[in-house]
Amino acid sequence: MDATAPRFATLGCRLNAYETEAMKELAQAAGLTDTVVVNTCAVTAEAVRKARQEIRRLRRENPTARIVVTGCAAQVEPQTFAAMAEVDHVVGNAAKMRPETWGALAVGQTERVQVDDIMSVRETAGHLIDGFGTRARAYVQIQNGCDHRCTFCIIPYGRGNSRSVPAGVVVEQIARLVDCGYEEVVLTGVDLTSWGADLPAAPRLGELVRRVLKLVPGLPRLRLSSIDSVEADPALMEALATEPRLMPHLHLSLQAGDDMILKRMKRRHLRDDAIRFCEEARACRPDIAFGADIIAGFPTETEAMVANSLRLVEECGLTWLHVFPFSPRPGTPAAKMPQVDGGAIKARAARLRRLGTERVATFLAAQVGREPTVLVESPRMGRTEQFAEVIFATDQPVGRIVAARVVGHDGTRLLAEPA
Repeated sequence: MDATAPRFATLGCRLNAYETEAMKELAQAAGLTDTVVVNTCAVTAEAVRKARQEIRRLRRENPTARIVVTGCAAQVEPQTFAAMAEVDHVVGNAAKMRPETWGALAVGQTERVQVDDIMSVRETAGHLIDGFGTRARAYVQIQNGCDHRCTFCIIPYGRGNSRSVPAGVVVEQIARLVDCGYEEVVLTGVDLTSWGADLPAAPRLGELVRRVLKLVPGLPRLRLSSIDSVEADPALMEALATEPRLMPHLHLSLQAGDDMILKRMKRRHLRDDAIRFCEEARACRPDIAFGADIIAGFPTETEAMVANSLRLVEECGLTWLHVFPFSPRPGTPAAKMPQVDGGAIKARAARLRRLGTERVATFLAAQVGREPTVLVESPRMGRTEQFAEVIFATDQPVGRIVAARVVGHDGTRLLAEPA
């Protein structure tokens, strides 16, 4: 690799990692050299602290390079990073995706801080990159931003309001990826189920899913990233029931299982809505597996309230849990609410994670003896349609979908042999 080529450090979510890949192409096309770009996350105060720590480390390792800080933390707190002696430029989330931004940086003709009003951004581009993630699975950004204002979340102020990539652009990119040999594509975004609301005729996510599967018949697998179950439309549920190429795996943005906490979070669903959705989805696709995000220790949460979240895991039949100990984010309403003791937050998160471990083991045990198809991500590892990790004893063809026979599990992964 060229020692003068721009280097990138990515913090935070999968969407940030996707956008880093797009920025690499923009920076290289502009001829940018001897530059380190840090794509930051702002989801918690800890994420901002880690960004500052990473910038200081990168400055020590690259004393002569320019350091450009971008991403959500740069968008929300540009002054924080502009005040750092290690930082040469601060670039906002809208500007980072424009070719002219990187062209100006390459010739040294740009202001030190380039952060626009993200709420004024009305469109999002479909970043046509050749693939990102693994040699097997590619991610396609179809949406950015969020119109909702959950009380714990700073992300709308980093990403702006919801904007959708037109369906034709999405189909074009997925067709290109299939031509490049990808056998699975994941649709991703900040608030995926809001896709289409800002487009002419306001199409829904289910319509996009059906259009992709119809117009790209060579795509073996289509997967969705995290969705908001309350926004799932009838066409999406129909696709789940009738389209075997749409994977039976949904990751749900649930956050809590207690109605009072959900109201204080300003979520748009109650616990019964979540349970009903999981029942309906399972009726559409009996083999479906659910993941979910759950926050432990949200302000005012009592032991009875966390017990409701624990029961929700069972009542929804959740398998893959992402548990987040609550961390107050300055600038959000939740940061001003009565906080739960830090020790209690840690203990509640541990209880949820223990339940999650039990749920995974139960799910894996039920797979023994079955013959799933597995997308091979590395010579001896792949994932089933339900996103369970599979380990093989012998090398398999990376990037291909293979038939497997599950012979056991180790509590976290399936053990399989070729069928």
